[in-house]
Amino acid sequence: MLTRKQAAAELAGLLKAARSAVALSGAGCSTNAGLADFRGDKGLYASGKYDPQKIFDIDEFFKEPRYFYDFARDFITQVKTVKPTFTHIFFAALEKAGKLRGIITQNIDALHQKAGSVNVVELHGSFWTSRCVSCAREYSYAQMEPRILSAEVPRCSCGVVIKPDIVFYGESVRRIGESVKMASESDLFIIAGSSLEVYPAAAIPDSAYGKIALVNKGPVNIRAERLSLNVSDDLDDFFMAVAEELSLSV
Repeated sequence: MLTRKQAAAELAGLLKAARSAVALSGAGCSTNAGLADFRGDKGLYASGKYDPQKIFDIDEFFKEPRYFYDFARDFITQVKTVKPTFTHIFFAALEKAGKLRGIITQNIDALHQKAGSVNVVELHGSFWTSRCVSCAREYSYAQMEPRILSAEVPRCSCGVVIKPDIVFYGESVRRIGESVKMASESDLFIIAGSSLEVYPAAAIPDSAYGKIALVNKGPVNIRAERLSLNVSDDLDDFFMAVAEELSLSV
C-alpha cells in the first residue's frame, strides 16, 4: 500500500503527463466544508427528517412542492455558511494552470464555482437558476434566495410554482452527453469523493479510456482493475500533498 506521499507523487506524475485531464466530483468533496451528504451514515437521508423518495421526485414536487422547499430552506441556509474546501480550490488552481480541462460534479452546491473553477458541468443542476414551470420565466439565485426563505412555496408573478434547475428523479440528466464526451476524450480521469452509486453519473467512468485515478474514503462502485491509482484518504489532506508535489500555487 502506498503512503500518502508516494500516492501524491504518483498522481502528480500522471497530471504532468496528461494532456486532457478531467475530474468527477461527488459529495465527499463538500463534506469537509461542513455540508452533510445525502447517503452517508450522518447524511440528510439518514437523519429521518426528509423522505428521500419525496425530496427530489418530480411527481411529488408537482403534487406537493412544499415538501421540497422545506428541505431547500435548510440546504441553502447551510450553503450560505460554508466555504470551498482545499479540494475545490485545488481543482480550480489545476484548471487555471492548464492541467485540468474541466470538472464534472454530482453536487448542487456550486462550491467549485465559488472556488474559481470555470468549466464546471453540473450533472444534477443546482439552485443557482430557477424557472417557472408554466411560463418558463428564469430567476437568478439572488432573486430566489429571499423567496425560498420567506415563502412556503415560491411562486412566479404568473402565480405558478417556481422550480430550481435541479435534476429531479423522473427527469432526464441534461448534461450527461457532454459529460460522457469529456470522459471519453480525457487521458486522465480523476474521481474525487464519489462512491459512484448514483446513475447515470456512476457510468461515466466507463467512457474514460485513459488512466483513471480514484481518491475517496469508503467503497466505490468500480472495478479495481480499471484504476491506475486507488487512494483511500481524506481528500483535502491528500490533494495538499499533490499540490506540494506539483509546486502548485493554491
